[in-house]
Amino acid sequence: MPPRLFILLTAICCGGMATPARAAADHGLDGRHLGWFWAVPFVGILLTIATGPLLFRKLWHRHYGKLATAWSAAVLVPIALIHGPVPAVAALLHAALGEYLSFIALIFALYVVAGGILVTGNLRGTPLVNCIILAFGTAIASVVGTTGAAMILIRPLLRANENRPVNAHVVVFFIFLVCNIGGALSPLGDPPLFIGYLNGVDFFWTAKRLWPHTLLVAGLVLAVFAALDLLMWLREPHPKVPEPKLAVKVHGLVNLALIALIVAAILVSALWHPGVSFDVFGTELALQNVARDVSLFALAGLSLWLTPDEHRAANEFSFEPIREVAVLFAAIFICIVPVLAMLGAGASGPFAGLLALVTSASGAPRDVVYFWLTGALSGFLDNAPTYLVFFGLAGGDAGQLMTTYASTLAAISMGAVYMGALTYIGNAPNFMVYAIASERGIEMPGFFGYMLWSGAVLLPVFALLSAIAI
Repeated sequence: MPPRLFILLTAICCGGMATPARAAADHGLDGRHLGWFWAVPFVGILLTIATGPLLFRKLWHRHYGKLATAWSAAVLVPIALIHGPVPAVAALLHAALGEYLSFIALIFALYVVAGGILVTGNLRGTPLVNCIILAFGTAIASVVGTTGAAMILIRPLLRANENRPVNAHVVVFFIFLVCNIGGALSPLGDPPLFIGYLNGVDFFWTAKRLWPHTLLVAGLVLAVFAALDLLMWLREPHPKVPEPKLAVKVHGLVNLALIALIVAAILVSALWHPGVSFDVFGTELALQNVARDVSLFALAGLSLWLTPDEHRAANEFSFEPIREVAVLFAAIFICIVPVLAMLGAGASGPFAGLLALVTSASGAPRDVVYFWLTGALSGFLDNAPTYLVFFGLAGGDAGQLMTTYASTLAAISMGAVYMGALTYIGNAPNFMVYAIASERGIEMPGFFGYMLWSGAVLLPVFALLSAIAI
């Protein structure tokens, strides 16, 4: 069986990132009795994803499916050998139709629909124009997703700045704001928040709770960019040539309506509870969730049908990025099963030391520690599974986390979303934008050069945020 097919089929048997732990526990995978070696595949798949595209890019794109298969097998085979094949299959099937399919349905729909929106024009990359593009991208990232906003706006931004002698900083700040910080206000914005939504966090909770923090962080970062870009602009030569008449056009407008329908499908599934469910091998599927996922795939199909091919061609649209996301996240979700089981054991499990680190002597969570630990790991690993690890460490009860421990959930959410901007590998759009800019001839900073940028600009902002608002 081809590796990618194996991973995708296994993914259908490994639906959720929280559900697998519960399912595994139901079938004998007790986190209290698991050793640290069970976490090795999870750490391994994340490190492989983090280093593969940078250290061995060609090999990675040819064989990432095989690597994902190997790490998945490192979890599935021991479970089957130790607990038996029937419990292992039952646990995986119990998770099969959970959060994973819903997660991929949303990411796929937003990716396809946003890929049909083409922005053309003769924008000139002045400090004002650049600030407007970055502010607009930040604003829409929570509606069309950070990936969607990045794919819509990165090429117009590059065209606008192609004649400036120094322009890499524009792309760096675009990654900070549009690819990360802007996605903090809804489950549509960034994968960690959608994982939270699938685990019971209210759809509007992040917007109601995080809008002041996001406004502060985005405003400060945008202000730093405005000052820096203006300084560079004033130092650049500007030949006196007639300014062309501004002509900006948006093509594929039908996709804006489809994005509205995607949002509507998510909201309806949260509000509509008909009380109808289906039992599939012990897994209960609520009608509203089935309808939502089918609707999302259908809307993606409508976008492909209604959008002219030339629009997607101009956007250099390809299914490969979303295919890679689907395969790799399937492997991540498999590898995290025993990790979540160990987290579920709390103080009785292997993660007792980590739990003590984020908990005060009185038993109260240390929100600042949650913020920085979640953020630091999100910068170097994938922010969606990192969010889930700390979500589980904080108790995993969405009802309590939204009320009694709302500040803790806010700290985890902000750390995962904001600090995905610390490196090129913290969030999927980061590296995609880096690759597009490099292909256009932009002299982008390397991995550590980018970290110098993010450390100098973002860490002081995050320190201020943690001092006054966490």
